[in-house]
Amino acid sequence: MRWLRHLFAPSSARTFPPAALERIARAIAASEARHTGEICFAVEAALPLSAVLVGQRARDRAGEVFARLRVWDTEGNNGVLVYLLLADHAIEIVADRGLAGRVADEDWAAICAGLSAALRAGDAEAGVLRAVDAISALLERHFPRPEGYVDSNELPDRPHLL
Repeated sequence: MRWLRHLFAPSSARTFPPAALERIARAIAASEARHTGEICFAVEAALPLSAVLVGQRARDRAGEVFARLRVWDTEGNNGVLVYLLLADHAIEIVADRGLAGRVADEDWAAICAGLSAALRAGDAEAGVLRAVDAISALLERHFPRPEGYVDSNELPDRPHLL
């Protein structure tokens, strides 16, 4: 019963306490010093009951969050959203058009699998930090930071608790 999982989902703050969110924000900031891309992390405990009843899936919600947080609106079209929907144990990575076609689906799947394993093991923070590092490596490969590049930090580094 999916609606029950969403109705009684633990809060995102229990999975990611303030200190963990701060460490994730610092990891995102450090990673963005190595490339011109933008990484955004968003976690949602559960969907509204109305969304669950109409069958909204994590992938659709991730697309909405990608748009709402304006991850698509970066100069290099190289923003990446890592979205977790805790009630469904769902992980979605949405890459903007500048990066999406350059990275194989298997690479994204491997990042999701690693994060999923960490979540199952109860080590959400470490899983997110490894995912940020893996995404950063992809961004470094495809969008290396040129010498003298001035980063405008187009998206906030802090994680979003939705």
